[in-house]
Amino acid sequence: MNSKASEKKLPITTQRILDDYKLVVSSREASTLGRKEVFMGRAKFGIFGGGKEVAQVALAQFFQNGDFRSGYYRDQTFMFATGEYTIKQLFAQLYANPDLNAEPVSAGRLMTGHFGTQTSYADGEWKNLMEMKNSSTDVSPTASQMPRLVGLGYASKLYRNLKELSSGFEKFTQKGNEVAFGMIGNASTSEGGFFESINAAGVLQIPMLVSVWDDGYGISVPAELQTTKGDISAVLAGFQRKNKKETGFEIFRVNGWDYPALVETYKKAVKVCREEHVPVLVHVTEMTQPDGHSTSGSHERYKSKERLEWELEYDCLKKMREWILEEGVASEKQLQKIEEEARKETKEARDAAWNEYMDDVYADRDSLIKLMDEAALNSKYLDLINSLKKELLAKQYLLRSDIVHAGKHFLRRMMYENNSILPKLREWHEDMRKLNSRRYSSHLYSETKYSARKVEEIPVQYKEDSELVDGRVVLQQNFDKILEKYPEVFAIGEDVGKIGDVNQGFAGLQEKYGELRVTDTGIRENTIAGQAIGAAMRGLRPIAEIQYLDYILYALQILSDDLATIHYRSFGRQKAPVIIRTRGHRLEGVWHSGSPIATLINSIRGIYVCVPRNMTQAAGFYNTMLQSDDSAVIIECLNGYRLKEKLPANLGEYRVPLGQPEILREGTDITIVTYGSMCRVVMEGAKQLEEVGISCEVIDVQTLIPFDVDHMIVESLKKTNRVLFADEDVPGGATAHMMQYVLEVENGYYYLDSKPKTITSWAHRPAYATDGDYFSKPNAEDVFDYVYDIFREVRPDEFPPIY
Repeated sequence: MNSKASEKKLPITTQRILDDYKLVVSSREASTLGRKEVFMGRAKFGIFGGGKEVAQVALAQFFQNGDFRSGYYRDQTFMFATGEYTIKQLFAQLYANPDLNAEPVSAGRLMTGHFGTQTSYADGEWKNLMEMKNSSTDVSPTASQMPRLVGLGYASKLYRNLKELSSGFEKFTQKGNEVAFGMIGNASTSEGGFFESINAAGVLQIPMLVSVWDDGYGISVPAELQTTKGDISAVLAGFQRKNKKETGFEIFRVNGWDYPALVETYKKAVKVCREEHVPVLVHVTEMTQPDGHSTSGSHERYKSKERLEWELEYDCLKKMREWILEEGVASEKQLQKIEEEARKETKEARDAAWNEYMDDVYADRDSLIKLMDEAALNSKYLDLINSLKKELLAKQYLLRSDIVHAGKHFLRRMMYENNSILPKLREWHEDMRKLNSRRYSSHLYSETKYSARKVEEIPVQYKEDSELVDGRVVLQQNFDKILEKYPEVFAIGEDVGKIGDVNQGFAGLQEKYGELRVTDTGIRENTIAGQAIGAAMRGLRPIAEIQYLDYILYALQILSDDLATIHYRSFGRQKAPVIIRTRGHRLEGVWHSGSPIATLINSIRGIYVCVPRNMTQAAGFYNTMLQSDDSAVIIECLNGYRLKEKLPANLGEYRVPLGQPEILREGTDITIVTYGSMCRVVMEGAKQLEEVGISCEVIDVQTLIPFDVDHMIVESLKKTNRVLFADEDVPGGATAHMMQYVLEVENGYYYLDSKPKTITSWAHRPAYATDGDYFSKPNAEDVFDYVYDIFREVRPDEFPPIY
């Protein structure tokens, strides 16, 4: 077949074919050179996309502006083909260059093979996502890209079907025509997150296209030990819709070395996704992985001789080359020239990335050497200075940590002599500390004007005749105001829709705002969180409910690995402002009384944790977070929905600030620090203590992350000189978190006259029923006893033994 015949058969020009071929050769060369960089010691670790190149250039032909990718660490060729990523940037990432201009994905924070585009500016403003091809920032844990993918596709469904979003959201959508492209390795389809996401997408009917790159292995474990039948598309055959009237998936199967078949398959697959909003799975089989899983090992250790020979024969680059020659698209001479240019340009990109990285490192080094040279003119430690300097200059692959290491040793010697260099050296050290803190530790939370920490407080207001209502009514009416005011807000969760959630916080709101604004989901906490993450990445504002705090453990991995790290791993250039709504603390029994607070706060740094004592405070936190581009978990009190509260007059408007404790009761003898449902317990205990002459100051911290940002609690300690930390987590749980902050960060230890104490639940889960709650978790009498014992030790005559 001549080139004209090829063009007639395929929706692609000869030039595109040759451009694609050059790109796959370049990508393979980048993988080869990248491995060598690791083995030479110029990089720490490498994981590359060799063997997946041809399928990815075929897929990229149908990836349009506004579309989103949620993939994994084999997708380098796809990213090159979209034009949103370069080979030079891949090497900058391999070298961990912390300059965002050089490594625009993560500023050196993510190892090679992790991709993403900048969807927001440094000031927090969204970019126009319709003018670019978008990639959500990658995560490594297997299948963790899938829950977010559901949300990326779900956003298109909302944008297409909600009239409230038909205008004002032009930078986020073009009538919901955007496709969410997901990529995953065949072995990772064994993960629960994959199956949960596939099921959710089939139920939701969203434009989500999943490509399974199948090379037959998961590191060393073959497909038959990973997947039933060793074949994921066979397993999922029941998801295939039988006709257009039936919901389900379209499933395609194609070989990863067959370029024309790949182009045709993806043309059909994307068309179904984009036009019909039907999810699609493309099982790309007979792929190879010529360089093994990563630079940590060789695939020759576990693949048979026959398999290795087959992989050489069916290498996708070899097969594409053969097809080009057979079809007369190009001659042998033309291909050789293309290959030479591709390899030359790839080497040049590598060298440029290395030189750019090292120039910056050398600048840090030279600033220290300049100080060393100045000190050497008048120092008795000349030998040490020369030794440190020689070591810095001789290192073949110099690290920034080498420079700081040398600088600290230099400074430790200079402090013992009256050398004029000492102030300059201390200034240098402080500059390095700040610079490296910025490079490696910034952007855990938003640092823009939209930071939740910067949201201005608006006090709650009441009318003179404000009625007393159930706490759930305060929430319900506040959610009503939110949905009315913000068309981009939607709520999802188990039982949230038709019955308005199990505690009636959304009662009647589905009927008022429709099923796409207040939506019931299946029992699938992992993808409820993921659905929210992906939708938030596209400009929407989800409130995702995890029905009980106990169940957040199902979603904890995706919250910890994905949502909590989005700001950090993108150096503040991506965001997903998600509100996770849940309820916890006291109710009934082992799995419905959860207070695993330490588990939560130690796993999701990067997400704020709000622990309101009542529904009025909870509503204020929802209002606050909707003004920010941060994420938060808001934990409502399970036993507070039917307790009476005054109905605020400014629902939907008032805002509770984060990190601002509130004094619930003033006192002079001891400070009790607590939160959530324990506030009522502690207040009752304080009332009992007042009867024996002990005055308690009770402080509700309100948020555990952030915690007491203005150090208000230590001011209470200066007055009372004693402290008790109270909660219903396990011993050593959130009380330890609060104690460490108050005593160490706020220097509260300095003001104590008695040993600080904690009161917690028992180490086991709470037993069932009212007595189980009383004897498993702290009660008011426990608070009395703990505080009384503190004062019995101080003034035994005044406080004799009781028991």
